[in-house]
Amino acid sequence: MKLIGGFGSPYVRRVAASLNFLGLDWDHEAVSVFENPDAVSKHNPVVRVPTVVLDDGEALFESFAILDALDDIAGDAKRLIPANGAARRSVMRLVATACGAMDKAVTAYYEGRFHPAEKVHEPWIEHNEGQIMGGLGYLDEFAAKAGQGWLGGGERIGQADISAVVALGFANRVRPKLEVLNKFPNLAELAARCEGMEEFSSVTP
Repeated sequence: MKLIGGFGSPYVRRVAASLNFLGLDWDHEAVSVFENPDAVSKHNPVVRVPTVVLDDGEALFESFAILDALDDIAGDAKRLIPANGAARRSVMRLVATACGAMDKAVTAYYEGRFHPAEKVHEPWIEHNEGQIMGGLGYLDEFAAKAGQGWLGGGERIGQADISAVVALGFANRVRPKLEVLNKFPNLAELAARCEGMEEFSSVTP
């Protein structure tokens, strides 16, 4: 299968790290939708990354849907999100929080990147930054409880950890003034542990 999109996107990076932890074989096409939209539009009508193209040509898009499909492909023994029940709901809540923080970091970053200076709305940036901090703070509480374990419980890394680590790293990269590594030390410790793994380090932005 092929993953389309650059690792600078937190959504692409969480799919890439997940592919590694699932032990699936994949190739990478680091395409920018701004610079080469045609390379994406032929697979994804919304022209968004990540897009995954399976070996039979079937295209998957939107990271939540992609990761659900990849868990199914990898099988129950390797899946990163529990298949059902309370455990699944708990992990999905953490994943949704991490992705919400990613969304708000992207919005805050794009406000300054794509608008001329006179049209940048600082209160909107501050609003989104507050939501970033709320999401990461929530995840930090779970990281404190987990200690040297994993956010979703269990004996191995799961999607809650992957998404939380990617969210923290992305926020630190695009909103450095928030000092998220200092303000969320438990999450930062989890991130340091995970970023040292080849599954993460091989897909660094």
